[in-house]
Amino acid sequence: MNTHTIDTSAPVISADTYDTTAFYADADAIATVANTTAADAVALPSPDASTAELLAAAQEAGRRAVPAPFAETALVARPLLRRAGLPVPDGPLTYAVAPELTIRYAHPAASAVGSAGCSGEDDTLLVTGTLRRVPWARAATAVVVMATAPSGPVLFTLTPDQAVLTSGSNLAEEPRDDLHLAALEIPGSLVRRISPELLDEARLRAALARSALIAGAAERCVDLTVAHTTARTQFGRPLSRFQAVKQEEARLIEEAALVRAAVQAAAAPLDTGGPAAHFAVAAAKTQASASAAEIARIAHQLHGAIGITRLSPLHLATTRLWSWRDEDGDETYWALRLARPLTATTLWPTLTTTP
Repeated sequence: MNTHTIDTSAPVISADTYDTTAFYADADAIATVANTTAADAVALPSPDASTAELLAAAQEAGRRAVPAPFAETALVARPLLRRAGLPVPDGPLTYAVAPELTIRYAHPAASAVGSAGCSGEDDTLLVTGTLRRVPWARAATAVVVMATAPSGPVLFTLTPDQAVLTSGSNLAEEPRDDLHLAALEIPGSLVRRISPELLDEARLRAALARSALIAGAAERCVDLTVAHTTARTQFGRPLSRFQAVKQEEARLIEEAALVRAAVQAAAAPLDTGGPAAHFAVAAAKTQASASAAEIARIAHQLHGAIGITRLSPLHLATTRLWSWRDEDGDETYWALRLARPLTATTLWPTLTTTP
């Protein structure tokens, strides 16, 4: 299998300098950074890989700070396209959940009910609006969009060159681009009407993919921190020999393990769907986002001043943790989604029912 490697020995490389499309010249391989202790490539899982396998691969991509939309492609875009019955394009893919788009049918059907464009002779759409902060949009072969048409939820694909792209990035300098659409016509062959359940699954998949990336970056923080405290000496002995450092390292390892366990526990429920999937993914993203800040804090505290410099590989992990914490819903958003069904179906009836 061919692999592609990015040399990040330079102090900093902006995400804009990565030719992401070249990483997919071999559909079975994906690039990764080379200045880590890991091997040089993460294999892109086969289309029939299980969710557990995809999560493991996404976690490894997060650990190596892979500068490509690995999780977006493998865990979100490809499965949704297959579920919707649309062809899966080659190359890197990304996604956008955009209920705020203005959508009408390009070929209005004659109807005495509703405004023109609220129903169509076919599924060809006219789409206007902005897809905001789309992950890796400038490098994607296609963007999978979930939105709401007059008939209900729809899924369709578009290519970035069909939109006006405004470049942006997150704290880790990963592309987060805005795509501006002005009455863009989407052929009916690229549109599928989907159920509300599939739209909800899209949000769950995006959150779980981000959680797996956080789990990987957290593991990288543990590796780097343990290596640093073991090698660094102070007052004639390694930092790892000091009790206060040991306690903080234990807390760091504990937080990373919590995230990893929560992500792994969500794999099977996501396959089965229903309330179990909602509960497991909400718990995973809540834990991942809540732990991200604490993991980054401990890692930087134990690294000292060197950890905040671009010369240290720690920033490849911690800037991603800070960014991914908020993307696809932060801990507050998912904690509310986790608690509301429990409150409505279990807790409140228990509190208000007389024995």
